Amino acid sequence: MSNLPARASHRAKRSKKSLAIILAGILVLVGTVSYLERGAIRNLFDSVSGTEYSGPGTGSVNFIVTQGDTGTSVAKHLVKLGITKGISSTLRHIYAANPTFFPGTYMIPQQISTDDALKILTDPSKMVVDRVTIREGLRISSVYEALSTATGISAEEFRAASKDLSSFGLPKAAVSLEGYLFPATYSFDPGISAKSILTAMVDRTKQELNSFGVPKTKWNKVLTLASVVQMEARQTPDFYKVSRVFTNRLAQGMHLQSDATVSYGVNGSTVSTSAADRAKPNGYNTYLYSGLPIGPIAGAGHTAIDAALHPADGTWLYFCAINLKTGETVFSTTYAEHEKAVQLWRQWMLQNPGWNG
Repeated sequence: MSNLPARASHRAKRSKKSLAIILAGILVLVGTVSYLERGAIRNLFDSVSGTEYSGPGTGSVNFIVTQGDTGTSVAKHLVKLGITKGISSTLRHIYAANPTFFPGTYMIPQQISTDDALKILTDPSKMVVDRVTIREGLRISSVYEALSTATGISAEEFRAASKDLSSFGLPKAAVSLEGYLFPATYSFDPGISAKSILTAMVDRTKQELNSFGVPKTKWNKVLTLASVVQMEARQTPDFYKVSRVFTNRLAQGMHLQSDATVSYGVNGSTVSTSAADRAKPNGYNTYLYSGLPIGPIAGAGHTAIDAALHPADGTWLYFCAINLKTGETVFSTTYAEHEKAVQLWRQWMLQNPGWNG
């Protein structure tokens, strides 16, 4: 009887065994491919299969990541806006990358790969924001104009949003948001409302006051004094001296006689005022009325607030700037000393005609 069929069967078994060994080797090789190589293979597959866009993309759209967004919600939004091509491929790439998303607005080209989109969405420096710097000493009308220029929201919208003072958690003594919009540099997400912007600025003021341990019942008083100091002082050491002058006057029942407050009460734009201005009755006229004005007259910065809370030691009751360019100021305890400083100021004015700085 022939044994050829047995030999053929044996060869077949050996071939299957060899094939199994080859396949196992391939699987081991694939298993050793790095994550990046697997990603490249995946991208190549997606490109060939048409499930991913390739190239730099076309146009751009705003993509908003909100707090709590998941990979699934981001994927759906990417596809909906035409940034990536298909939900299945987009999800697969997101799950493989396991990215950390930062809430904000991003400008992203349409028709790009998911990986290219993720490079943008995971880079906080790519956020689109409206930046604005609010300087110390700005009145609220100027603050609204600056915010309007930066955000495109009209100044009138800011004024309307500021009317409901109770919604900002201010003390009862507050008469407006004047002085409660902390001077600083802010970054606002496009599309944010005027109310949200003002709330963020008020919250920043609260943070500053809380850092000094100022109770809410004293917020208005501290910000009011700080705002007057902000407007009257120029050089940093003088902030604390000016605060002492006003503190001494308040303690002795003297009128503050601050031209800055009088100017605010008559809608003036400068610190200097006229005799007619000083005769007009209003809650900011510290020539006519004793004590602090009824509220802040500008946005006070950190130094001014610190000075209001920690005035320098001294017996001064007067101060006079004798050089308006440099801000050099003379502080005096007696009126006779003050008069001598006033003469120096008048002399400087004669030497600098037309000065309106």
